[in-house]
Amino acid sequence: MNKKKEILIGFAVGLIANILGTLLYILLFSEFGILETFEMAIEQEHIGSLLALGALLNLIAFFGFLKLRRDQRARGVLMATLLTALIILYYKIF
Repeated sequence: MNKKKEILIGFAVGLIANILGTLLYILLFSEFGILETFEMAIEQEHIGSLLALGALLNLIAFFGFLKLRRDQRARGVLMATLLTALIILYYKIF
């Protein structure tokens, strides 16, 4: 398969895993709804922590792809994780 396509698939999996991880964390541990939790996290400057907890599912995707010898897809997941880290850094600085 094409190298760029494999990286793009991994990137999409990384983004989806991050979104699902964040939503799963909110649904399991928050007393409030999804939007209310995001609003409160932004107000209290905890959005970075919330996104970081959501990124934990990327570990499963990353090591799963490595185990299956899909190195380019694992690289895409890593890129999605780095994008999340940059977003967290943005919220921490501003």
